[in-house]
Amino acid sequence: MLTTDSKTCQQVLRAALKKFADCGYEGTSVRDIVEAANVTKPTLYYYFGNKADLYQALVDYAHDERLRLMQAAGDRGRTLADKLVEILAALFEFLQNNRELMRIAFATAFAAPGELPAEIRYLDRCSRNFEFIHALIKQGQADGELDQRFDSKELAFGIYGQLNIYVMAHLLMPDCKLNRQTAERIVKLFLSGAGAKPRAKRDQRAE
Repeated sequence: MLTTDSKTCQQVLRAALKKFADCGYEGTSVRDIVEAANVTKPTLYYYFGNKADLYQALVDYAHDERLRLMQAAGDRGRTLADKLVEILAALFEFLQNNRELMRIAFATAFAAPGELPAEIRYLDRCSRNFEFIHALIKQGQADGELDQRFDSKELAFGIYGQLNIYVMAHLLMPDCKLNRQTAERIVKLFLSGAGAKPRAKRDQRAE
């Protein structure tokens, strides 16, 4: 959960996370949160100006922590393939330990107009996280690990899109296993493609 020295603030955040994940933004009242956290309304307002600020704090943490994990994981890899596997594996682990938080993050992105307060922001952090992956892809092209004939942004959408599809699948179907082996398969598919490879000439002659 968010880094804070206050146990009371942590109580509020955890209670809000559970309520928002279970009931949605509109279905959760400040009273619901303070009762679940066993605190008073003035205590909640001491840490957060209102319900929207509390929700925003959770959304920000989800995206900020994903970026932090991607940066740390990327540093562990040597090649582009290594970096991508490390990143996906780290994000899959984060998802499995923070399913409710990721449900809120994705629900925010797909919320209908008017479903959330207008002041809730997420696109700037989403774009920032995507650009981290985009930068890796561009570096991979510069290093000769990816074909430069392809548009770097389209390639970044390809791998980042696969990642998020798997995340959504796990949120909908918890039995959908996500682990390092899954990450390796996704990266292999991204880098190698699923199209049939031409047979060697000697195999063709043998036919």
